[in-house]
Amino acid sequence: MTPNIKQEEKTFTNQVMEVTIRLALIFLIVTLCFEIIKPFMIIVVWGIIIAVAIFPLYSKLSLALGGRDTLTATLYTLFALSLLIGPAIMITSSLIETSTYLAKGFSDGTLEIPPPAQNVKEWPLIGDKAYAAWHQASSNLEATLKQNTAQIKKLGEAFISAIAGIGGSLLQFMLSLIISGVFLANTKSAYAVTLKIMSRLTDKEQGTQFTNLATATIRSVAQGVLGVAVIQAILGGIGMYFMGVPGWGLWTVIILVLAVAQLPPLLVLLPVILYVFSVAATTPAIIFTIWSLLVSMSDGFLKPLLLGRGMDTPTLVILLGAIGGMMLFGILGLFVGAITLALGYEIFMAWLDDQ
Repeated sequence: MTPNIKQEEKTFTNQVMEVTIRLALIFLIVTLCFEIIKPFMIIVVWGIIIAVAIFPLYSKLSLALGGRDTLTATLYTLFALSLLIGPAIMITSSLIETSTYLAKGFSDGTLEIPPPAQNVKEWPLIGDKAYAAWHQASSNLEATLKQNTAQIKKLGEAFISAIAGIGGSLLQFMLSLIISGVFLANTKSAYAVTLKIMSRLTDKEQGTQFTNLATATIRSVAQGVLGVAVIQAILGGIGMYFMGVPGWGLWTVIILVLAVAQLPPLLVLLPVILYVFSVAATTPAIIFTIWSLLVSMSDGFLKPLLLGRGMDTPTLVILLGAIGGMMLFGILGLFVGAITLALGYEIFMAWLDDQ
């Protein structure tokens, strides 16, 4: 083996070792950065999503205030926090009031369940069983509770777990609102960084196109999925509040979750309708039934108006991406799935059109 070949092998070995060490260091730094930021990722991602979704309204407010971004972002953050905290306090108060009433009545022995009306027997499928169980509970509540101790314990544990989860989610969402205010106050620089990242992954033209597509998709999903879910939950909660339904705050939260999951609010409102018919007069019960049906069917005309608005990507692609993403990643998957499927659709169509 000649000295030149040995020198080349030695140089090649040194280069391989140097590249390996550099890659290992890069991998180590990336891993450490990911582990450090991991606890905050969901909060930050939600902050980005909220900032993108709310930007059209924010820009109008900023224009009205003379382009003072810091002041506008501060006012937006305070207003958004008040909108979140106000309903949360009302719903929490409703849950605490109902729980306190039940606990006090049970401990004092004064808790009474009104007997069921005869029309309960006419409920479809469950009428006779519901009447029998309700009648037993109204005549001898203590015995009924003893017979169903295990089921009641499981329901209680699930209820406490759900309340704790809701409380944690509210705290996360409050932090996300504050972060979204920070992003909005630095909109231009944040958009420029996003363009640089997308341009490095593709090219300048496609980077701009994909950035705008992701932005439009986030706003579309926020309006067409979350927006409709919030509207349905608020309207359903208003109806239950005026009818004096016990624990209306909890049912409102459940309606919101169902609506986000693309399930009809009637799954909650139908049992409430049956309850209202058994305790209220006929006319208010009929009005509440009509109201509940309108709430449950409102997504049929709200989604076409809000979902996919201002986008060339078909609404069906956005909706399928949102639903599929939520099934994989939870509520955050609404946006991740919709954006991913929209980008995939646009890339596929560009490939088909490429001659």
